[in-house]
Amino acid sequence: MNFILIAVIVLGAIALVSAVVLYITSKRFAVYEDPRLETITEALPGANCGGCGFPGCGGMADALVKGADAGSIEGLFCPVGGQKVMENVADLLGMTVEKTDPMVAVVRCNGTCENRPRIAEYNGLRTCAAIHATGAGETACGFGCLGCGDCVSACQFEAIHMNPETGLPEVDDEKCTACGACVKACPRSIIELRKKGPKNRRIYVQCVNKDKGPAAMKACKVSCIACGKCFKACKFDAITIENNLSYIDYNKCKMCRKCVNECPTHAITALNFPVKKIVKVEEKTAIDEQPVAENKQEEVKQ
Repeated sequence: MNFILIAVIVLGAIALVSAVVLYITSKRFAVYEDPRLETITEALPGANCGGCGFPGCGGMADALVKGADAGSIEGLFCPVGGQKVMENVADLLGMTVEKTDPMVAVVRCNGTCENRPRIAEYNGLRTCAAIHATGAGETACGFGCLGCGDCVSACQFEAIHMNPETGLPEVDDEKCTACGACVKACPRSIIELRKKGPKNRRIYVQCVNKDKGPAAMKACKVSCIACGKCFKACKFDAITIENNLSYIDYNKCKMCRKCVNECPTHAITALNFPVKKIVKVEEKTAIDEQPVAENKQEEVKQ
């Protein structure tokens, strides 16, 4: 019995000492967590998409709290929650946030089956990343969409889908949160985040082919050939030409659509604009004008 009692006392003493050591250690090395972190994390949408540039909403909340302590949360934006969520977060932190224009994903390729015919057949893993790693893919264009839908798989909001007729991805403006997941998933960088624009109207070059004109047109009949006509037509310095490719700066574009009319290959796309009405002007014939002349002569005689 003495051995059992001694064992119990020893074990109890060890447990007591261990508990004291753990308590002191927990107090000494405790990590303080700002109570605002939980509040801000709950205010965020919880998508954990990484579109804000941080590893999930927790990382974004931490950056917002630190920014508030530093006196500014400028540059921090949740694309999923948008302006409404950011204004709510700013109120919780006692800060102000600038109004930002909503963004949307844009597919900068018009290489449909009709515009960009297939010249080869790929037999392997059907992902854009795999095909891109092997070379040009099934068409002669080494820059355009590969059509396997890596962007569709990356989107957790079901805002992008493949059109079976064109073989290209299409973005649903209403569902797109501009998280940028599709942009990161595309191995050829044909998807870009651009401003939605007033009334969802946008003008952009729907081509990323950097080959010279003849080679680009051989691969796709709606390629940009860097002819410079759009550049000359733009009066707002919104268009630049680099690496045989035109690009429209959405911050400078005034939506005049002159570049759209000037593009000989129809590589520039204007979305959601009303159709221009064609006004027919009726020309007066000699027969219509003759009675008027006769009436004038009669008035002079009188």
